[in-house]
Amino acid sequence: MKRALWSVRATERTAMKKFSGDKHILITGAGPGGLTAAMILARRGFRVSVYEAKDQVGGRNGAFRLGSYTFDIGPTFLMLRSILDEVFEEAGTHTDDLMDMRRLEPMYRLQFKDRFIEPATNHGRMEAEIARCFPGQETRYARFFEREKQRFDALYPCLQKSYHSLSAFLSLRLMKAVPHLALGRSLYDVMYKNFREQELALSFTFQAKYLGMSPWECPGLFAIIPYIEHAFGIYHPIGGLSRISECMAETARINGAAIHLGAPVKQIIVRNGKARGVELKSGEKIEADEVIINADFSYAAETLFAPGVLKKYSPEKLKKKKFSCSTFMIYLGLDKQYALPHHTILFAKDYRKNVDDIFHLREPGNDLSVYIRNASVTDPTLAPEGHSAVYVLVPMPNLRSGTDWKEKRAAFREIILGIMETRGGMSGLRSHIMQEKVMTPADWREDLNVYAGATFNLAHSLDQMIHLRPRNKFEEVDHCYLAGGGTHPGSGLPTIYESGRIAANLISRKYKVPFVSANHFA
Repeated sequence: MKRALWSVRATERTAMKKFSGDKHILITGAGPGGLTAAMILARRGFRVSVYEAKDQVGGRNGAFRLGSYTFDIGPTFLMLRSILDEVFEEAGTHTDDLMDMRRLEPMYRLQFKDRFIEPATNHGRMEAEIARCFPGQETRYARFFEREKQRFDALYPCLQKSYHSLSAFLSLRLMKAVPHLALGRSLYDVMYKNFREQELALSFTFQAKYLGMSPWECPGLFAIIPYIEHAFGIYHPIGGLSRISECMAETARINGAAIHLGAPVKQIIVRNGKARGVELKSGEKIEADEVIINADFSYAAETLFAPGVLKKYSPEKLKKKKFSCSTFMIYLGLDKQYALPHHTILFAKDYRKNVDDIFHLREPGNDLSVYIRNASVTDPTLAPEGHSAVYVLVPMPNLRSGTDWKEKRAAFREIILGIMETRGGMSGLRSHIMQEKVMTPADWREDLNVYAGATFNLAHSLDQMIHLRPRNKFEEVDHCYLAGGGTHPGSGLPTIYESGRIAANLISRKYKVPFVSANHFA
């Protein structure tokens, strides 16, 4: 793909010289979707301005420091790296020129009650690992791979399309993909049918948490996610996942975009049903030809539009939507390195009950599932020598559960640290804590404007996907576009990058600006 794109760069640049660049694109939020759109649109000659509330770029894909320890706020690994490579190329650079990407092999450790498995992308190694943990099941791996490749090949182009119109929704490509949607079956149904062993099936369905959903409720079409991991691997950029956002911002600036930090947006200016710019909380008003919203979508719909502007996504309608789970976070700076892999998931002993409690908005008990990122075993830049920056994530109900997180914060912290010590093999953990930060579902809402504390945005149920999800060309306001996890194609870094590219391509086509893109569908 690199050779194909770069072979036409000269033609593309010559054509763009004819574009005056007088069209002003304003982007609210410097998250990964907004930054993707910014660096691509600036490369194509548009005048691009990004307004970010925080004093750094990245949003949930940003970072923070506690003393001498560095932590990613949200995403902790990159999958489907090809999309990132493509969007950087379309912005005029290469991923490998900007970052040191490390492919993780094995990808992670999955710890059950009495055994663990370490999935790998090497087929021979993976089959041997299945044979070690689940004797007799290893022959089913090739069938999984073959079947899910067919599903991926059919569905992936559909995720790259824009569904801003009914005709785009009723496309032949999407109609041909319908048999691969696994209608009426959950992700767990699909995988259990293949593997016929509960814990092995869970090894290929826990990925539903990337969408903030239960494996037993997540649509079966998302079987493409474990396939993507096993087919293409997962990556860690040295310096943390926030390095991606930093490199996007740097590329956008080189291409001519202006990124304004510490500049929170108060309201989208809408006149005659058209977005015409923004008013900042400082009172300053900035006019624009097009506005891309990269804030948490539901937060933006509730707070960034004057009352009465939105009908389909009014505050009253949002209350009826389905939302993902939330997460309880602990970030630990330790004066020790534990012998854990880069990624470890400790499954609750009764995983089904734990998941059901979370997604039916019941407060979980002491039996929790805990994700631990021990990135310092791969990346020496995150902590001093001999120390480690440990990131802990525990799925929790979103704020619609009514949990009082001020009251429950300390109790859940103790439960989680206890699980890490006993089941995670991190003995004496508490005595090694040098720095610590706890973030509850309420903190997601208060600190990062995440609606209902739903970390993974609107739920990815079939009635909130494709044409039925908020569209990249926003259907309620003209001259307005959406990028981020709350719009199509959905949550997760690769799809968020794609949302930014789709918005950029739609705007480019509107103004007849020639461009070359690896996404031929939007």
